[in-house]
Amino acid sequence: MNRRNAGAVEEIQRGITLLELMIVLVIAGIFVTAAVPSFLTMIQNGRLVDAHNSLVSSLQLTRSEAISRMQTVTICRSTTGAACGGNWENGWIVFTDADASATINGTDAIIAMSQALNNGVTIRSATINQVTYNARGSTANAGTLRVCDARGASAASALIVSATGRVRNASDGADADTIVEDGGGNIVCP
Repeated sequence: MNRRNAGAVEEIQRGITLLELMIVLVIAGIFVTAAVPSFLTMIQNGRLVDAHNSLVSSLQLTRSEAISRMQTVTICRSTTGAACGGNWENGWIVFTDADASATINGTDAIIAMSQALNNGVTIRSATINQVTYNARGSTANAGTLRVCDARGASAASALIVSATGRVRNASDGADADTIVEDGGGNIVCP
């Protein structure tokens, strides 16, 4: 080492080459490509679960209010939030129903309201337009509510409302085909 450079601090330049950057980007792209479908499925599953749980909570609230108020209380699908009509995914309302007409009139009052889902989830039933609970908590509106999305019945869930007023989750039957069933077999979406 010569005297002129003896006291100088060496400066080292560090950086990445274009090749190293490209390799990192390719590896990151592979991870993202693998993760996106799983993430989308997780989002879709979350939307289904949210809609399912929201409907269960509202049905349980309706039954509970009928028993505690000792009067008829109805839950129905509602597009407007003020009257029954439309599809379940457009929202629903829970209201006192003094004359058990499934129509808000007279002294009936809205207890709770759910907004439209707007997330690609559908809630349909061949038999249930509303569920009216009497003061004992039973109903004449027994049936199945199907909660579906674009993936169809293989990803769907369903709620079964019994005449006693009990709400339970449908499950896959003995055929073990991963499609939930109601009393008539596999559910169909929408």
